[in-house]
Amino acid sequence: MNDLKIGNLHQVAPKTNETVKPGSRTEFGKVIKGAVDRVNGMEREANRSIVDLLNGKADIHETMINLQKVDISMRLLLTIRNKAVEAYREIMHMQF
Repeated sequence: MNDLKIGNLHQVAPKTNETVKPGSRTEFGKVIKGAVDRVNGMEREANRSIVDLLNGKADIHETMINLQKVDISMRLLLTIRNKAVEAYREIMHMQF
C-alpha cells in the first residue's frame, strides 16, 4: 500500500472573473435592471418566434426552445428577487 503516490502536485491559483475589475463598483440596482432587461428581450424574442411559427416561418422546435429559455430565465429572476426581499426583511427585523 505504500507504493501508491500522487506525483506532480501543485497548487492552482483561483480563477478571477475578468469582467469584474478590482476597485470597480457596480450598483446592485443596475445589475438587477440589466437582468430584467435581458429577460424582457428574451420574452420579446419568444413572442416573435410564436408569431413566426403561426405564419409558417419558424420551426416548432425553435419556438419551444425560446419559450423554455424565457421560462427558466423568469423563474431564476423571480427566485433572485424573492431571496433579495427575504434578505431585506431579515435585515429590517434586526435590532442594533
